[in-house]
Amino acid sequence: MDIDLSVVIPVYNEETNIKILIPQVKSVLDKIKKTYEIILVDDGSSDGTFKTLKKLAEQDPNIKLIRFRRNFGQTAALSAGFDLARGKVVIPMDGDLQNDPEDIPRLLEKMEEGYDVVSGWRENRKDRFLTRKLPSYLANKLISITTRVHLHDYGCTLKAYKKEILDGIQLYGEMHRFIPALASWMGVRVAEIKVNHRPREHGNSKYGLSRTIKVLLDLINVKFLLSYSTKPLHLFGSIGLFFMVCSLFLLIVSLSFKFTYHTLLSNNSTFLLSIIFFLVGIILICMGLLGEIMVRMYYESQHKPIYVIAEKVNFE
Repeated sequence: MDIDLSVVIPVYNEETNIKILIPQVKSVLDKIKKTYEIILVDDGSSDGTFKTLKKLAEQDPNIKLIRFRRNFGQTAALSAGFDLARGKVVIPMDGDLQNDPEDIPRLLEKMEEGYDVVSGWRENRKDRFLTRKLPSYLANKLISITTRVHLHDYGCTLKAYKKEILDGIQLYGEMHRFIPALASWMGVRVAEIKVNHRPREHGNSKYGLSRTIKVLLDLINVKFLLSYSTKPLHLFGSIGLFFMVCSLFLLIVSLSFKFTYHTLLSNNSTFLLSIIFFLVGIILICMGLLGEIMVRMYYESQHKPIYVIAEKVNFE
């Protein structure tokens, strides 16, 4: 049976914070008078987090609990919660008390204006500048330019999604932050509102500068999926043709040296480079053709459409 709202909270070694957070979330959800569930995902915690979560779940049937055998990461935890969520709207949030549950009604109000995704923006972020705020600012700018979905804060976990949007997205790596960009392929309406960001009072942050590298690599993946997932030859073929044009230019230069200065082609580094560029171009074009074959196998074997229909009229 479907319900109105699913709140998904991934947790990793947050024993103290979760005791405070869950009563706050329940208090807010009880006020908005919607049917709801709270899905807690224990991402392989090594402290007493799971015991605390299990006690909370035993006291309230609206609290659902998932436990991983080991730490798989935030994206995997959110993905598990999304897969099992029954709510028409799904709201993920962090379990470290930095997201404010009081912002949940505001996300829902904005969604009622006709948006499919509403993203939180931690404008007054309570984190260190050099290690958290500055890398995040630069990453958000780069992601917005690359994906053409302009948000101030991709890294804010507190968002609201229509369930059908999440059903069409598979998450890997650190991809959870890119859901609004991935969903843009479906033609969804995305909005952003400012949310409260509270300072961390208990425990330690699980993320550092090393995460920035993973995000940049995932961004390359997202750009490929958005622009070339159904036409890889356009990407590899374009680069291959560029190398072949460069090869032709270098060949002309090497031949001009031969006839002007009577140099041997075998001793001409420009001629050798032209051959290398030509071979690289051929290899890239072949990669594009292989990619085209794999794409067709992927879509045709699963009968997976390359489009998303928003509405049907007078169809059975």
